[in-house]
Amino acid sequence: MAYDVIVLGSGPGGYPAAIRASQLGKKVAIVERESLGGICLNWGCIPTKALLKSAQVYEYAKHAADYGINVGEASQDFPGVVKRSRGVADKMSKGIQFLMKKNKIDVIMGTGKLIAANKLEVTAADNSKQTLEAKNIILATGARARQLPSMPIDGKKIIGYREAMSLTEQPKSMIVCGSGAIGSEFAYFYNSMGTKVTIVEFMPRIVPVEDEDISKEMEKQFKKQGISIMTNSEVTKVDTSGTGVKATVKTADGEQVLEADILLSAVGIIANIENLGLEALGVKMDKGKIIVDAFQQTSVAGLYAIGDCTPGQALAHVASKEGINAAEHLSGHKPDPLDYNNIPGCTYTTPEIASVGYTEKAAKDAGYEVKVGKFPFIASGKAVAAGATEGFVKVIYDAKYGEFLGCHMIGMNVTEIIAEAVVARKLETTAHEILNASHPHPTMSEAMKEATAVAYGEATDI
Repeated sequence: MAYDVIVLGSGPGGYPAAIRASQLGKKVAIVERESLGGICLNWGCIPTKALLKSAQVYEYAKHAADYGINVGEASQDFPGVVKRSRGVADKMSKGIQFLMKKNKIDVIMGTGKLIAANKLEVTAADNSKQTLEAKNIILATGARARQLPSMPIDGKKIIGYREAMSLTEQPKSMIVCGSGAIGSEFAYFYNSMGTKVTIVEFMPRIVPVEDEDISKEMEKQFKKQGISIMTNSEVTKVDTSGTGVKATVKTADGEQVLEADILLSAVGIIANIENLGLEALGVKMDKGKIIVDAFQQTSVAGLYAIGDCTPGQALAHVASKEGINAAEHLSGHKPDPLDYNNIPGCTYTTPEIASVGYTEKAAKDAGYEVKVGKFPFIASGKAVAAGATEGFVKVIYDAKYGEFLGCHMIGMNVTEIIAEAVVARKLETTAHEILNASHPHPTMSEAMKEATAVAYGEATDI
């Protein structure tokens, strides 16, 4: 069957690409081997947020008396929490099915492999095959959990993110290897549910991609919550022969053996680029990723790639924009290429983390003379009223021109606030303009303006 566009993969990059191409008048098919919505919707972004919301509600219930509310002793139903999360994911997946019908996109279930730049062989679950043709093909094959030889995932005692969000029984203890967004979110969730959690991080600090001040605050808050943290540490082997796991951890002070019911491996992801026929077509790749230009074109004419299988940040909103850009470009439009230094990153722990742009160190390393302001939420009326005074907003400006170089936040609902910094940086907004834009009071968002006032010696609230 012939199409204008075939999209391989229906995650947060693939399905928007298919919809945008259809909106632009193309005849479109989308090929998916598992579930519409991909990992993000079914096993990532969405169901994890449902789990984290349950943990947050549980925390509120346990501390209701702090707000003058008496609710009795709170308890959690772990299988019920997991069931709700799966229900949320299923509901969202049905929404994608509706969008495919609404936009007249053919959904073909099966595993795709390129047999030419414009031909895709699709193998269904019953091993039947069909060949699809298109003027353009967009690869949106995503990524999967990286496995280290020292801790091979068996799905029972050594688990990945999929198993972590669908366990039928809550473990009494858990070792979390890796403290990026995935590791930190699961560490917070399980600790809140009552599991004894230990984080093992190879780097010198947790959430290592964040600004150093954010990492320090997150470690402080995690320890306050009862999570044990080991940095500069590496799991070198795991013994699963007993009832639980025994993990040998190499630290600066020597080896330690940690025991727990389960070990969660959250040590990054690896792109799904195997068995796609890329090598035979001569598609350029590097370091396990498909190389693309500013409009997501690969080295082979008519073939595009987006999302986690390409070198950009492995984030859903990056994949979505790349997918839309690819669809517009192949339709003859000239979309704005992504500015990968203006991509917000969010971690949905409590407190939340949100950031965009340069860290303070990166700005200085890039040669900028900087003005830095930090506003603590303990000085925010809204935060005090909400009982959520942890954290701060940190802003970084170029001292010479007032260019908004970076913004880093940790606190309640900061993932909802960071968009202001993203839009401000996109519009080349300066510190002066942030200072003179009225922010509503009392809100958490006014901390952006207050932090800017700190940077320029104009603070009136601290």
